[in-house]
Amino acid sequence: MPKLREVQVPLTVEAIEAEALGLSAADRARLVEKLISSLDIDPEVEEAWAAEVERRHAELESGSVSAIPGPKALARLKSEFK
Repeated sequence: MPKLREVQVPLTVEAIEAEALGLSAADRARLVEKLISSLDIDPEVEEAWAAEVERRHAELESGSVSAIPGPKALARLKSEFK
């Protein structure tokens, strides 16, 4: 019996997307992290974001600002942009 040859079908973005959407939420989150980290990132932008994160964290720790629950923050934004 002759050996069957494997045929590779090129994946489309749509096919990959459909497969990804079938993953669990945790697996999709992991995939997103990997995809984002694979992008070319400007080191200056990364440094600026790291500094911003540190600044915001310091404000929360010092009590000069208070955190707003996510749903409340989203509701405020939605009302501002109506």
